[in-house]
Amino acid sequence: MKERNTANTMTGAEAMVRMLEAHGVRHIFGLCGDTTLPFYDALYRLDHKIEHILTRDERCAAYMADGYARVTKKVGVCEGPSGGGATYILPGLVEANESSVPILAITSDVGTRSKGHYPLTELDQEGLMRPLTKFNTVIQHADAIPDTVRTAFRKMTTGRPGTAHLGLPIDVQRGEANPDDIWADPAHQTYPAYPSGPDPDAVEGALDALLSAKFPVVICGGGIVLAGGEADFVSFVESLDIAVATTISGQGSIPETHPNNIGVVGSNGGVPATRELVQKADLVLFIGCRAGSVTTELWRYPSKATRIVHIDSDPEVIGASYRTEAALVSDARLALKALNGALAARGPQAGFGGASAVAPLKTRKWEVFNRFSGTAETPIRPERTIAALRRVLDDDAILVGDPGTPCPYLSAYYELNTTGRTLFSNRAHGALGYALSAAMGVSVGAPGKKVVSLMGDGSFGFTCGELETVVRKNMPITFIVFSNSVYGWIKAGQKTGFDERYFSVDFNRTDHKAVAEAFGVKAWRVENPEDLDSVLRQAVEHDGPTLVDVISQPLNEANAPVSEWIA
Repeated sequence: MKERNTANTMTGAEAMVRMLEAHGVRHIFGLCGDTTLPFYDALYRLDHKIEHILTRDERCAAYMADGYARVTKKVGVCEGPSGGGATYILPGLVEANESSVPILAITSDVGTRSKGHYPLTELDQEGLMRPLTKFNTVIQHADAIPDTVRTAFRKMTTGRPGTAHLGLPIDVQRGEANPDDIWADPAHQTYPAYPSGPDPDAVEGALDALLSAKFPVVICGGGIVLAGGEADFVSFVESLDIAVATTISGQGSIPETHPNNIGVVGSNGGVPATRELVQKADLVLFIGCRAGSVTTELWRYPSKATRIVHIDSDPEVIGASYRTEAALVSDARLALKALNGALAARGPQAGFGGASAVAPLKTRKWEVFNRFSGTAETPIRPERTIAALRRVLDDDAILVGDPGTPCPYLSAYYELNTTGRTLFSNRAHGALGYALSAAMGVSVGAPGKKVVSLMGDGSFGFTCGELETVVRKNMPITFIVFSNSVYGWIKAGQKTGFDERYFSVDFNRTDHKAVAEAFGVKAWRVENPEDLDSVLRQAVEHDGPTLVDVISQPLNEANAPVSEWIA
């Protein structure tokens, strides 16, 4: 029987549970360890609303928390033990932090008094996590837990969202905390908390610059979806008839079927037709976008001579790569509301002809895709798989794509008919193995949605052990493996940049269907492209976890939408 602590004191471990509960945490992804025993015991004994989901790897726990945070707009929480657990959880923290996704990692630690005496699993956790997080500390006293947790949630959810790490030594877990200190600011349960709006004078200045252009183009990153500004953005686009492009993280800011939206630009998912739109612009408006190397193809498109207006909640982003004519430091939704209000006050505008400029470019883009998506070639072309998946899935399905084969094809050609976070990938550091685990977090956070995880066979090998967790928790996720027996992105790079000097990129083919079935996942293997629609439909409609192993064309032989490989 679980108990509710009503005493005048509580342990540090109990205080941690109560503080997480106070901040609206309902799920924790994590893995047990010796130094975590008091915390686990508190989770066992106390009456609370938190479900702990045991994972098979701390890195996967962090990726699950990441996927969970992206679809719930709540902080994702993961935990792991000292030593190896802390090092394994780190990749998920840095990916989320650079993607403006708030996740909290709690790692237990050796006792504070044993530090420096060579205890097993001793590690400078604070030093390790410092450059990778927005907030990071190892708690030294149990009575400091409530205030430290509040600080972590405040840091994670305000300004540009990011990650936090809390080290929790075992003696601090056993120490004494004050129950009267258990409280939380409800605003910090979701993100972005306390969003800030733009300076009114800066709004007018940005609008003056924009309206003085002959053919401006908007490039939006993840900031619009993160802020919930999709409806305001659509209104802004339509009031000016302005052309739009997105980054991969910016997908869902506006439907990709919208006539003003060319789709994804940049070196991953962009194609010559989308690049041409950016080249045509005499002014580029970046919204919630850092204008990084992938989006701009190494800062070539737009060129450094292009006029720039920039909107971002992080002032350090503005002017980092481009000379900026006008800027708004603001939450994207509030900036767009202000711009729409200022536009309404100025009266109707002539418009920039964005939809008519986008139309022929969009036609060229889809002509290339359609040339390959209907082919009966084997191994199966990735375009064929993406086209079949688009036919099978409803618009409210959520897709998570791994780097490698899935990401460029998904971002370029899986056309989104709606707004919101329904397709994403790990675009900050691009580690393999993300999609399988992140999709599990999505499944927990959005239980009524169909979740599809797409990965290459290289990525599958990183994290397939979590299929046990998928089966244990009966997560109805469909996993799609592009099976081509190669680290295809690297081999394609060796083809185009190193005269086909292929070195150490090929590996043996795995029977992914058999591996999945060994874990208890219903699985199929597809070699004939004519079978794709039928098998994918069966997989999606099955009421439990499924996997489809698609024998696919390798990237070095494909027509992937990656600019450096396109002649």
